[in-house]
Amino acid sequence: MTAPSPCPARRDAVPDATRVARLRQWNLTHPLIFDAAVAAVAFVAILCGAVAGPHGPHGAHLPRFGARELTATTVVLAVLACGALVLRRRLPRTVLAVTGALTIVELVAQSNDPRAPVAGAAVIALFTVASRTDRPTTWRIGALTCVVLTAAAMFFGHRAWYAQENLAIFAWTGMAAAAGDAVRSRRAYVDAIRERAERAERTREEEARRRVAEERLRIARELHDVVAHHIALVNVQAGVASHVMDNRPDQAKQALAHVREASRSALDELRATVGLLRQSDDPTAPTEPAPGLGVLDQLVEGFVRAGLPVALELPPGPGPALPASVDLTAYRIVQEALTNVRKHAGDGARATVRIVHTDGALTVTVLDDGHGAAPDGPDSPDGSEEGAVTGPGGGHGLIGMRERVQALGGTVVTGPRVAGGFQVRVTLPLGGARTAGTT
Repeated sequence: MTAPSPCPARRDAVPDATRVARLRQWNLTHPLIFDAAVAAVAFVAILCGAVAGPHGPHGAHLPRFGARELTATTVVLAVLACGALVLRRRLPRTVLAVTGALTIVELVAQSNDPRAPVAGAAVIALFTVASRTDRPTTWRIGALTCVVLTAAAMFFGHRAWYAQENLAIFAWTGMAAAAGDAVRSRRAYVDAIRERAERAERTREEEARRRVAEERLRIARELHDVVAHHIALVNVQAGVASHVMDNRPDQAKQALAHVREASRSALDELRATVGLLRQSDDPTAPTEPAPGLGVLDQLVEGFVRAGLPVALELPPGPGPALPASVDLTAYRIVQEALTNVRKHAGDGARATVRIVHTDGALTVTVLDDGHGAAPDGPDSPDGSEEGAVTGPGGGHGLIGMRERVQALGGTVVTGPRVAGGFQVRVTLPLGGARTAGTT
């Protein structure tokens, strides 16, 4: 014989949890109606307790209803106490004081009867106070309520002080304070968990937005570097071809060949950059490595063909392997700096590219002896990069250069030289650079 499946029990538990959640939500949206219902139930319970005897017939442990007479005093006090319970959420301490006072009035008025059913309303009021205040306040008010009501029952009653009716008042008020404190702690715990979950969700959304913004800036820098460099070369070669087309057609053909080569290189790099937006499982995504200092001679050769004399100073030997991010950043720095020299330094300018390896850093310096306007805007008097990247009519070249370097924790200095011309000097740390991906 097989055991019954537990699935039906779980299915039954789901509607129960749903009903509890709906009841809790209804309680929050209709507090006055809920408190009125609680007051009505408490009123019925007080009346039943007032007429019930402690034991049934022949010593049975079940209570026997109708064994005692229901007095008008008990009814009036019950009506007043339960009516006050309707306002227990708005005025919890006032309701506790009122119900406690009515309980004492009942003990004084019916001193020959040690029972005090109106104390049930005080128990509910004490539970409300405990569930809506802090723990120290709960224990102070709870202890005061227990002592006052129990002492009143012992003092005004005609039975011994240790009678079960007196001890019952003490026990019920103590349990009400403890239960209210437990409910308050549970509510605070749930609220803290909900707040942490909401904070974590907001943090995830902010992190996602930050990553998206960083990725957009990175792709924008790549597109600017690629387009600005190659379009500048195309513009120069096209101007040369137009100038010598009639008199020296061979030189014009050579210039147009350079235009075609620069255009092809621009398209290849644009394809590689836009390919970064493809999904990782896209079979058409480019797999070529990003450019670096290993192809720096090709970059310099393109500028030389465009009419810009460039002296390249590299350290002897192959040199240490560079992190991919540092390698790409150094290449883009040289590319942007030479592009600015070609655009702004004027005719007859010469450029020098110097690469220096040290123990923990890579220094890239690009100098020129031109006399044209500063690239991408006016320079600051002290030669710092802040003045070199702003100003009316300024572009984004030096701004992107600074963003690249700062992303790797490096420093960049741009500004005019004392001997004339312009300089770009960048220092990139090697120890803390990220080796995976580009920035």
